[in-house]
Amino acid sequence: MLINCVVYSRGRRVHDIPVEGIPAALGEPDNFVWVALRDPQPDEVLRMQALLDLPDLAVEDVLHGGQRPKIEEYDDLLFVILRLIESRDHALQEGELYVFVGPRFTLSIRTRCEQNMLGVRARAEREPDLLRLGPGYVLYALTDAVVDRYFPVIDELETELEALEERIFSGTAGARIVQDLYSLKQRVTQLRHAISPLIEAMNRLNGGRVPTIASGLQEYFRDVHDHLYRILESLDAVRDSIAMAMQVNLSLITTEQSEINKRLAAYAAIFAVMTTLAGIWGMNFEHMPELHWIYGYPIALVLMVGIAIVLWWRFRKAGWLGTPR
Repeated sequence: MLINCVVYSRGRRVHDIPVEGIPAALGEPDNFVWVALRDPQPDEVLRMQALLDLPDLAVEDVLHGGQRPKIEEYDDLLFVILRLIESRDHALQEGELYVFVGPRFTLSIRTRCEQNMLGVRARAEREPDLLRLGPGYVLYALTDAVVDRYFPVIDELETELEALEERIFSGTAGARIVQDLYSLKQRVTQLRHAISPLIEAMNRLNGGRVPTIASGLQEYFRDVHDHLYRILESLDAVRDSIAMAMQVNLSLITTEQSEINKRLAAYAAIFAVMTTLAGIWGMNFEHMPELHWIYGYPIALVLMVGIAIVLWWRFRKAGWLGTPR
């Protein structure tokens, strides 16, 4: 549906117009139009294509959706695809923002995302000196807003990682934490896929042969590029920390199992001695020492208990039964 269709002249908002009024508005030399659509129907996109003479291949990308972030240049028009990321219930929801930027218009199309861009328009209108630069500045404002919304998502991922690390060292290491860490890693990878292509695309707007629409705005797009690079570094750091946390968690599980095995081995050794003594006196030979001795049975019991106590004390002193050396 149509969100806004506004005419601007020399950095100032003139008035809202219906879509049918776009050709007349563009007839004035100082005007440019900023149109915003949300989850449009195919016929609405095709209508905008007819009004603004949009490239067929770019319109096809909008109609099919699911495209990777990129910037394409068609003569004097730029087509930009950005990923909109929302974090909900430990999952990332992805949407797209398609932006067509011509010499006299900007068309933004937002799909599959609840985030609105009203704040971007208000910010641009508060800066008439920059808005005077035309549709290129609108592209910068939209791109900067999308990139800035990545930072809270990264903060949430880092906070979740810290909580998982606390769980690991609180004695609750186990398979469930490995699953949570892997889920976190998947979200980091998902966000990285939204950012990595955009870094390469932003290079085209701040260095080398800059498209005419972005001319004079290189330092602003360079700032967006720097933000993306910082985000990518943070994601790489989170990913490395997740891998380390997985290794630590598995090491703690292995250590815990080793402690259990040592306890079992210690108790098995204690009972093995008692079993050995009982087995010796349990043999059915007719001539055996102390076989008919009246004190033989109690002395055998005392011997077995005594040996068991000595072994228990030695194993406990060695740390095999829970007490450190």
